[in-house]
Amino acid sequence: MSVQREYIRLRHMLDYAQEAVALVQGRTRADLEDDRLLELALVRLLDVVGEAASRVPMEDHALYPDIPWPQIIGLRNRLIHGYDAVDQDVLWQIVVQDLPLLVTALEEILAGYDAQ
Repeated sequence: MSVQREYIRLRHMLDYAQEAVALVQGRTRADLEDDRLLELALVRLLDVVGEAASRVPMEDHALYPDIPWPQIIGLRNRLIHGYDAVDQDVLWQIVVQDLPLLVTALEEILAGYDAQ
């Protein structure tokens, strides 16, 4: 894969993860129960993060060990194929606890690209 394509995939992961994190700012877990559009938006954003991750070549995954590749891709598959069984507690935990860490890792990786 070209460096440009890899950059684009990583950039998509970052952009969509940041958007998901921004959507929950100032909100509570209870808001997820009451706001169907919030739930749908978060599911879709995580879907895109996972899809972009799945398009980064496997050999490149080793270059970025701070990214939990199998979990991100597995989450995407779970959301798509288990669409009728989204656990809102898990969804909330991922967005408020895990995604900020992913955002930080992706920002560091992409800063390296920008420095080139």
